[in-house]
Amino acid sequence: MDQSVAIQETLATEEDCITVSFTTLASRVRWACYCGPLQCTVDLGEVTESRLLGLVECAKEHALFIYTHRRMAITADDVSLEDIFPVSRHFEVVEVSSPDELAIVGADTRIRVSFQEEVLEVSLPFGSHSRFFLGELNKAWSDVCKSSSHVPKFEWLHKHSKTTGGQAVIKQSLTPLGAKMTKLSKQTAKALRPEKKGSAEEVPRSLVELDRSRGPPSPGSEGGAGREDRNDMVRSSSHTPANKAQMLSIPQFGLRDNLIRCELLKNEDQYTHLQDFSFFLATYNVNGQAPKESLTPWLSCSSSPPDVYCVGFQELDLSKEAFFFNDTPREPEWMRAVSEALHPDAKYALVKLVRLVGIMLMFYVKREHAGFISEVEAETVGTGIMGRMGNKGAVAIRFRFHNTDVCVVSSHLAAHIEEYERRNQDYREICSRLQFRLLDPGCPPLAIMKHNVVLWLGDLNYRISDLDVDHVKNLITKKDFETLHNYDQVLLHLLLDGVYVGCTLKRQMDEEAVFEGFVEGDIQFQPTYKYDTGSDDWDTSEKCRAPAWCDRILWRGKNIKQSTYQSHMTLKTSDHKPVSSLLQIGIKVVNEEAYKKKFEEIVRCIDKMENECIPSVTLSRRELHFQDVKYMEHQTESLTLFNDGQVPCQFEFIQKLDEPTYSKPWLTANPPKGFLAQGAQVDIDLEVFVNRSTAPDLNIGLQHIEDILVLHLERGKDYFLSVSGNYLASCYGTPISTLCQLREPIRDMPLPAVRALTKGGESPEGGDKPLGIPKEIWMMVDHLFRNAIKQEDLFQQPGLRSEFQEIRDYLDTAGSNHSVAEALLLFLESLPEPVVPYSFYQQCLDCYASATQSKKVISMLPQCHKNVFDYLAAFLRELLKNSDHNNLDVNILATIFAALLLRSPTKQDLAEKRKTQEFFQHFLVQDLS
Repeated sequence: MDQSVAIQETLATEEDCITVSFTTLASRVRWACYCGPLQCTVDLGEVTESRLLGLVECAKEHALFIYTHRRMAITADDVSLEDIFPVSRHFEVVEVSSPDELAIVGADTRIRVSFQEEVLEVSLPFGSHSRFFLGELNKAWSDVCKSSSHVPKFEWLHKHSKTTGGQAVIKQSLTPLGAKMTKLSKQTAKALRPEKKGSAEEVPRSLVELDRSRGPPSPGSEGGAGREDRNDMVRSSSHTPANKAQMLSIPQFGLRDNLIRCELLKNEDQYTHLQDFSFFLATYNVNGQAPKESLTPWLSCSSSPPDVYCVGFQELDLSKEAFFFNDTPREPEWMRAVSEALHPDAKYALVKLVRLVGIMLMFYVKREHAGFISEVEAETVGTGIMGRMGNKGAVAIRFRFHNTDVCVVSSHLAAHIEEYERRNQDYREICSRLQFRLLDPGCPPLAIMKHNVVLWLGDLNYRISDLDVDHVKNLITKKDFETLHNYDQVLLHLLLDGVYVGCTLKRQMDEEAVFEGFVEGDIQFQPTYKYDTGSDDWDTSEKCRAPAWCDRILWRGKNIKQSTYQSHMTLKTSDHKPVSSLLQIGIKVVNEEAYKKKFEEIVRCIDKMENECIPSVTLSRRELHFQDVKYMEHQTESLTLFNDGQVPCQFEFIQKLDEPTYSKPWLTANPPKGFLAQGAQVDIDLEVFVNRSTAPDLNIGLQHIEDILVLHLERGKDYFLSVSGNYLASCYGTPISTLCQLREPIRDMPLPAVRALTKGGESPEGGDKPLGIPKEIWMMVDHLFRNAIKQEDLFQQPGLRSEFQEIRDYLDTAGSNHSVAEALLLFLESLPEPVVPYSFYQQCLDCYASATQSKKVISMLPQCHKNVFDYLAAFLRELLKNSDHNNLDVNILATIFAALLLRSPTKQDLAEKRKTQEFFQHFLVQDLS
C-alpha cells in the first residue's frame, strides 16, 4: 500500500512528497519481520512507536515530516503531523551503527537524524525502499551544504506549525513495514550528537561513504560473535566479511571496479574451497487455516540442527480482504508458529520474510552463519487473472552465502487437473518476470536462473492423470509409488553438465519443458493432497479429488546432495500435508590469504594496463526489424557484441539528446549495460512489447515502430543501432467511440481513416449509422453469455496466453471461457478513455452512496459509453443469477469491474476504490431474481 497518498493529502498544492518510509521498533520483539506486521511496545523511559517519515519538497527546499499514523494510512484522516525537521545546514543524518557491532546484512538500517537540539534515532526496514529514501534524504542534505548562495528560509513551513504540538499519541499497532523511532531527551541528544563540522560549506559524507570509510573487513574474519540480546535477529551492518561482497556490493561500479570484479570471478577457484552446509527446505499449503498444532514434527525432524531454513507457505489466507488488499493477520500467527518450532539445539536469525497474498517465504540462518549472508533481496510476481493477481504466482529471496549466490522460490501454480498448460505458463512467467533489483541501480535486474543455486518449493499443483480415483488409492495402499510416478503430469528434464540423466517427475509431454535443469529426489511418500481437514482420510467431499503430489521441492545447481525428502502425516491442520527436504549444498568459502594475494595481483595488473588501450567492439548487426508487432505479444531480436579490443570494456545504451530514456517506451534492451572481458562476447536481446499505454498512438499511426539506439563504450566511441518494424492495429487500445464506427476489423481500415475517426469522433458524411456498442465487446460477451454463465470461478481464474492471442486476432474464434473472460478484462483495461469517461469520475465518487444519483450520472454518459456500461451490467446480473455454479458474488464482480469501468485520471487510493465499488454495486443488485 502506497501511504504517500495519505501524506500528500496533508500538503499544499505546491508541496510534493518525494518519498515515504516507515519506522518501527524491533529490538523488544523476539521475531523480526521486515515485510509484515510487527507489534510495538511502550516502555517507561523509552517511548517506542511506529511512524511515517515523508521527505517533502517545496520551492527547491526540503523538510522531513514525521507523522503518527493508523495501522494502514490511506487518507489524510489516518495520519497526524507530529514534527518537522527542516533540511538545512543545522540538519544532520548519520548512521548509528558502530564498526564493533555485529556485522550482518538483512535487517534494519539505524540512523540518527538531528536538527539543532532535537534528535531522533530511526530504524528503517531493510530493502530497496529504505535505500531510496536515504539516498533522496542525503541528496537533499548535501545540496544544502554545497550551496553557498542560497540559504533556505522555509517560509512554507509556517502554515504547518499549528499542527505540530510535539505530543505523540501512543498507540499499539501493527504496521505493514515496521521500524522504530526513539525521541531522545535534550540531555541525551547533546551527548549523542556528532561533533560540529569545521565549516558550513563542508559537504557531509553520504551514508554509503560512511559505510565505505570503515574499510573492508578481513575476508576470513568471523562474523557470528555478537551480544546475546541479538541472537534471534539479524542486524544491519557494513559489507559482509569473508567474501567478495565487501567490494562487489559497493553501490556504484566504475570501469575499474568492474575490471577487478571480472578478474576475481574468473579466478575464483584460486581463493575459494567448497564446504557443505545443510539447508532445510519446507513447504505447506495451509488452506487458509490458522496454526492449530505445533510445527515441531515438521521443522525439527532432523537429528542435528540445519544451517539454513527456507520455509514456504501457500494459501495463507483465502479471504477476499487478503486477495484484494494483501493484508492478513495470518502472517504473524504462522511466523510465530515457525519460530517456535525451529530446531531447539541452535539459535536462528530471521533474515527475510516476503509475502504475496497467501504465498509466503521465510529465510532463517544459524546465528554463527549470519555474518556471511549478504546482498539479500526479495521479489514477488502474481500470475493470477490478467497476469497480476497474487492468488497464484511466486515469492522469492536471493542472497549471497559466503561466495555462492542462492535463490529460493516459493510458488503456487494454477489448480485443477486439466489446467496443466496454465501451470506450465505460470512457471515460465515466473522465470521471465521475477527479477531482483540489485544494490547498484544501474545494474540490470538479476533473473532466477542467474544464481549458482536455485531452490524451488511450493504447491506446484501438478496432478496424477489418466487413472481413476480408486485405482490411484489402490496403488497408494500397495505403496507402488513407482507405477504412480508414471502418471505424474510433469516431465522434468534433468540436465547435469549437459547430459540427460533421466526424469523423476513424469508425464508432462509439453513441447517446451518446465523445470528444465532442476532435480527432484525420489518420492517415497504418499501423495500430500487431498485430505479431509483434521484427518488422514482422503477427500470425501462431493468433488472427491484424486490424490496427487502437489507439494514439491526441487533444486538446480552443482554440489548438491539430498539427505531426506519426506511428508509429515502427523500435521492435520490443512487438506495438504507439509513436505520437507534436507539438502547438503557445497558453498564456496573464501580463503583469506589466497583472496588477498589474488586481489593485490589483479590490482597491480590493472594499474599497468589502464589507459594504454582504447576499447572497441564488433556488432553482429546494426539494423533490427520487427515484423507484424501485435498488442501484448513479445517480439525479440538479438545481436552479439564481441570485444575485439586489447582491454576489457564497459558498454551501456545511453539516452539521446532531449529524450528521457535510451529507447522508446515499447522497446527494451537486455542487458542495457554490462562488462566484457577481452575476447568475450554477449548476446543482447532487443524486445518490443506494446501495452495499453503505447497502443493508442500506434493504432492510429501517430507513432511507429522506429527508433535509434546509442550504444556507448566507456573511454571508447558510440555505436548506432537502427530499429524498425510494423505494428498491426488492434481493437485493444482503441477508443469506444472509434470502435462503434468500425464495421470492419480495424486492420482492414486505412490508418488515416482510423485516425480521422478517432480525432473527429464521427462517421464520414453518408456513412453507416454507428453501432450501439463495439462489435468486439458484443462478440466476447455473447460468447460468455452462451457458454460461461455457469462457469466456475469466471473472471477469477486466468486463461491461456496463446488463446488470448487467438481471441485478439480472431474475435469470432474463441478459446476457453476463462481465456475469453480475461480477454474481455484486458480489452476494458486497454481503452484509452474508460467506459465511464474521466470527466465523470468525480461525480461518481460524490454520489456513490445513492443508487438514484448513481444512475443519473450514467444516464449522462456519451451514448456509446452508456450502451457499453448498460450492456456489461446486464450481462453481469445474468452471471449473478447463476452464482451457485460460477462462485461469483456482487463483491467480486464490483471489485473487478469497477477498477476497469471507473478508472481514476490520477493514482487511485484505497478509499476511492471502495467508493467506485459501491457505486457499481447499484447496477448489479437491481432486477436480480
